[in-house]
Amino acid sequence: QVQLVESGGGLVQPGGSLRLSCATSGSILSVKTMGWYRQAPGKERELVSIVTSRSTTLYAESVKGRFTISRDNAKNTVHLQMNSLKPEDTAVYYCNARAVAGSPTEISERDYWGQGTQVTVSS
Repeated sequence: QVQLVESGGGLVQPGGSLRLSCATSGSILSVKTMGWYRQAPGKERELVSIVTSRSTTLYAESVKGRFTISRDNAKNTVHLQMNSLKPEDTAVYYCNARAVAGSPTEISERDYWGQGTQVTVSS
């Protein structure tokens, strides 16, 4: 089974910083894209940032210039450095990986999700 575990969330004041990390494990054969999504109460999950295996990055307009995504292809890990945090960044942040994985009965490509880590920006 493929597992994604996020860490690094917490409570910070506006203007502060947090660094989120996502560790993967399991029968992963290859990872195409990794990224971060977030979901605030009453809102749909939205893309924050993604990075491909070739290190091409994409950011939501609301976080450009403040957040930086990075990954280690060998370890299949991804990080999100969040600076200049704003109250509107408050949400549960989810790690995502689009990967090919195998099991004794199946090899498939799909999106895998972590359980999420809470980020709260408040004074």
